[in-house]
Parts: sequence; structure tokens; C-alpha cells
Amino acid sequence: MDQKRFEEAKRKIIGVDRQRLGIGTLSEKTVHAIFKDYYEPDEDHQEIPIENYVADIYRDGEIIEIQTRQFNRMRGKLQTFLPLYPVTIVYPIPYEKWLIWIDEDSGELSKKRKSPKKGCTYQAFKELYKIKMFLKDPNIRFKFVLVNMEEYRLLNGWSHDKKKGSTRYDRIPTDLIEEVEIRQPEDYLQFVPYELEEPFHSKDFAKAAHIPLSLAQTVLNILLEMGTVERIGKQGNSYLYRVMDI
Repeated sequence: MDQKRFEEAKRKIIGVDRQRLGIGTLSEKTVHAIFKDYYEPDEDHQEIPIENYVADIYRDGEIIEIQTRQFNRMRGKLQTFLPLYPVTIVYPIPYEKWLIWIDEDSGELSKKRKSPKKGCTYQAFKELYKIKMFLKDPNIRFKFVLVNMEEYRLLNGWSHDKKKGSTRYDRIPTDLIEEVEIRQPEDYLQFVPYELEEPFHSKDFAKAAHIPLSLAQTVLNILLEMGTVERIGKQGNSYLYRVMDI
């Protein structure tokens, strides 16, 4: 990770006008724009038409796609790009998040409030599941980037305080925390908690990884697909797993 280059990308995308003109000057896709500039500052290599699609970044025969959500929308691109080029998907994940509310009538911003929840790289597996059919392709790679963010939301929800059901206006990355990379199937092993004793089931995995059971089940589904773990039986209604020798 390069903190200096990240700060330069933020300044370039957000600019000094944010302080002068306020939140209304920001784009809906600020996270996408900042990370695109972070991974490729040269605009000549951004937004490159390839085979009836537009690649976020294309340089030296490789493609980088910044995807902030809904990996299922990438299926067409991946089906076209992967037979031709190595493709790295960058997925920014909020680590610590501060919420700022915007009054639609006055434009007034609330004070920042820190969310009690922290993000983790396991959250990426919910997105990986949506493109499971491409995960074994030798040309696909991933960068999961934990990043602190400010999230701006409009006070336009249906609840009394207008917060429930509200619209997310924008997210502004503030600090890079960690980058986790997958370049080959063996790299999925890093997501198996070191202290996990074998055999284990999904509840054991959830406890060791400090994630909800439903997410642990999704992670194990992908790890099974990638040959990181195997099923070796059942305990009641739960599958038992062990780590494969890689």
C-alpha cells in the first residue's frame, strides 16, 4: 500500500472545491474514482474500450476493475475479458465508518458518528459467491482493500427520524488499512483461521473467524469450491471440514 499515492488520488478526485462548495460537489461514485486513480494515476490508461466493454484500467496487457458492490454485474465483462487478459478485481471494504447525515432541505450536515461495526475481508466472499463460476479461471485475481470511510446519507427515510430506509449519497475513503491479495487458488488458505482445530464445522469456523454463521457458511462454500477445504463427514446436520494439503 502507498499512503502518499492514496492521498494524492483523494486530492485529485475530491479537490479543494469540496471545502468551498460542500458535499454537493461530490460524485455518487467517489470511492470508485479514487481507487481507479490510486491504482492507475495516468488517465491515458483509464476507461479503455475493449471488446464492446470499457475496462476501468488497462496497462501492459492487464485489466484492473474497481468494483464497490454487485459482482454479478461483472459477469458479462469477465466472460469477455478473462480469455484474453489477466483481470484484477479491486474491492474496497469499509473498515471503520463514520456516518454524516444531510438535511435535504437546508443542506446542513450532522456531526460525524462512528459506526460500532468494523468491516473485514470475509465480507468479500458474499460478492465472490456471485461470480463463483469464474473463480477457478487462471486469469482472475483480487485485491480486497480495507479502508476507513465517511458515509454521507440523506435524511429521507420512512422512519420518524428519517434514517431508516434512507438513501446513501456518497462514501469518501479516508485511510488505507490493509490490502489482501488473491493471485492463485493457494492464496485462499489465508482465510482459514490459524487456531481452527480439525475437523471443524461452520459454527467453529464462524467463532474462530469472528464472523456471523451465515457468512461463515458462504466462506466455506467458496473454500470448498477452490479446494482449500474438503468435507469429511457430518456431525448431526452440519458438515465437517478439514483443510486440504496444498
